[in-house]
Amino acid sequence: MDRQAWIAVTLAIIGLIAWQVYTLQHPRPSPVRTLASPTPGVVAATSATPTPAASAALQPNEPAATPVPASFPEKTASLRNGDVQLRLTNRGGGIAEAVLPQHKAENGQPVKLNAANRVPIGAILEKPATPQLAEFTVVPAPAGSVQFERALPNGVTLRKKFTLPAPPNEKDNYVAQLEVDFQNNGTAAYTNPGYFVALGSAAPIHRNDMPNYTRATWCINGKAKYTDVSWFAAQNYPFVGVQKRAAQQYFNEPLAGAEWVGVSNQFFVTLATPLTTKATSVWATRFEAGATAKGNPEYGVESAMGMPGFQVPPGKTEAVQFQLYLGPKLYHRLAQLTHDEAEIMDFGLWKLVSQALLNMMNFLHSFLGNYALAILVLTAIIKLILWPLQTKANKSMRRMSALSPKMQELREKFKDDPTKMNSEVMKLYKDYGINPVSGCLPMMIQIPIFFGLFTMLRQAVELRNASFLWVHDLSQPDTVAHIPGIGWPINILPLIMAATNVWLMRLTPKSGDATQQRVMMFMPLIFVVFCYNFAAALALYYTTQNLFTILQLYQNRNQPLPKLEKVNQSARRKGKGR
Repeated sequence: MDRQAWIAVTLAIIGLIAWQVYTLQHPRPSPVRTLASPTPGVVAATSATPTPAASAALQPNEPAATPVPASFPEKTASLRNGDVQLRLTNRGGGIAEAVLPQHKAENGQPVKLNAANRVPIGAILEKPATPQLAEFTVVPAPAGSVQFERALPNGVTLRKKFTLPAPPNEKDNYVAQLEVDFQNNGTAAYTNPGYFVALGSAAPIHRNDMPNYTRATWCINGKAKYTDVSWFAAQNYPFVGVQKRAAQQYFNEPLAGAEWVGVSNQFFVTLATPLTTKATSVWATRFEAGATAKGNPEYGVESAMGMPGFQVPPGKTEAVQFQLYLGPKLYHRLAQLTHDEAEIMDFGLWKLVSQALLNMMNFLHSFLGNYALAILVLTAIIKLILWPLQTKANKSMRRMSALSPKMQELREKFKDDPTKMNSEVMKLYKDYGINPVSGCLPMMIQIPIFFGLFTMLRQAVELRNASFLWVHDLSQPDTVAHIPGIGWPINILPLIMAATNVWLMRLTPKSGDATQQRVMMFMPLIFVVFCYNFAAALALYYTTQNLFTILQLYQNRNQPLPKLEKVNQSARRKGKGR
């Protein structure tokens, strides 16, 4: 039994380490040939054949047309408020970049959504795999808006107006509006079989980000779904190297009416919400956006939203309105929007717990002015709530520890009859009025808190660049150096967390058999492997929680030792009967 336990624990640790290494590896790109663009600044088009899209997409095996727009000088315009600046271009009539002056990138410059060399946000595309970004004319528009116009064949005029609404009293104004008009000035009806609206691109906000943070995402019936940059790589069976799916150049999925579609990285998002209809498909591709510290490629994702077809009689106009959100993943701001935009947070199974913890952390920060202090106080509040339950559990564990000699006698006596041994152990618990589950109850309650906090902290943009002692950014690992030669990061807080775990285990009353105790010895190692490269805020919470538990154990140890006395079962039954 001991040998089997050692083997199981060793395999579990090896599996955890292998999984960490596997998920940190960035997939390599599939080979793609590109054609040089004849127009400065125009996105190069791929020569490969895209997969099927919605009604406006190419059919399978249909060759991609090479876009050859006439050369024209690029003209730009700008809209801004205190939180976002939209840099608009006549190249496709869209948003070339959204600059966020309140948020700094790793290079110290403001964070930018999309990039000038990608397809502009809001560009109207027939085939997103081969975007033809024609010239638009900037026409006069009301204050606070920019309007583009372009003449289409058959007397149709396409107009697009971008607006930043007047800022309300509250801060965090990242919402823009896009109005698209197809005005039919011709003599025949204009039929559009469907089109795509470009959503721009998203790239990793930090070097060495997990690949699944960068994704195209959409929402159907209040549920968010996504595909990340890892999807495009060739898929292999783990550890054996056998390919189960070739690399994909494009992602394309019809949708049964999506409330919104967007692109996002770990902390920032571009969302487009059609207000007068719903999206019918999502299209995406990946591109090389940079390199990791080890020189491996990092990838971004570019996406477009398929829109339904329509018909416009002569003299009429088809108007489509979009709400754009271009900014950080601020839950309280996204929750104010009315089309389930807050689902971009992807809290998943721990949604209610994550929301409650995030709201509490922000509430505490509004008083304390420091997110590290807010996490420390939040930890103290959680611990105070669980204090009575933990004290009761500690008392139960001390009683079980005192009962260990009797339990060991039973194990030796019935070692050849496990069924009889278990029944006798349970009878022993009953005789002395001990509930073996009570010692685990506080841990069971803390599991949703831990995972809810983990889910929340991994995308809480509020923690970006928040410092604490030697920690420069609570949303990232607290790396202070790298091991020479191998480049392995030295993260202090996870090591302190592991040390407090060891300390805690030494103080915890011993219960269970020797095998269980040996297995528990590996818990600090498992946790440090699991949490080593996660946000420093998570390690700060768990370390503080350990220290509070250690303090409580010392306080409980000063209480008198429990007396082992058999329970009067008849009196107990009478008490229950009353």
